[in-house]
Amino acid sequence: MSRPPVAHRTAPLTMAEALGGSAALGRLGERLRRSRTLFAAVAPLIPPGLVAHVQPGPADEEGWSLLCANAAVAAKLRQLAPRLQQHLHESGLAVAALRIKVQPP
Repeated sequence: MSRPPVAHRTAPLTMAEALGGSAALGRLGERLRRSRTLFAAVAPLIPPGLVAHVQPGPADEEGWSLLCANAAVAAKLRQLAPRLQQHLHESGLAVAALRIKVQPP
């Protein structure tokens, strides 16, 4: 039995096309969007000198992670964590837990 010819694309898939073409990748795309939404909500509460050293991390059923450039930034964010969680809750974006992690170099 011969296989039908495979149609070749001339252009690479966009990220949206790739994420939409697979259920698993679609869930990943949704988690990425949620993480970006959460970060946009809390970024104004992070001191301007620190926000450049923080990135949104994974968001899942167990919570959400903020990734810090170093331990000093992580320590300050841990102090701010209750305020950040309260703001997310008041914004209708509550998370089960807010994890603060130092990114490996």
